[in-house]
Amino acid sequence: MEPVILSSARKHRITDLDMQHAFRNSIRIEILDDCTMHIGSDRHGNLIELGCVGDLDSIFIIHAMRAREKYLR
Repeated sequence: MEPVILSSARKHRITDLDMQHAFRNSIRIEILDDCTMHIGSDRHGNLIELGCVGDLDSIFIIHAMRAREKYLR
């Protein structure tokens, strides 16, 4: 299932293609209180973090930016 990318995820200028690539190729997933954080690489190999919310029917990417150190430990 492809996630729906919300406008809030574009705040840090990560492209839709890079978000989709990182989501499909997540190397780490952390379940937080209000969302799930996916860590994966963009199309150039840079690690980015994606904040995702949703249910069994739909997944929404609400946040995307270069991966912070706390998600790389």
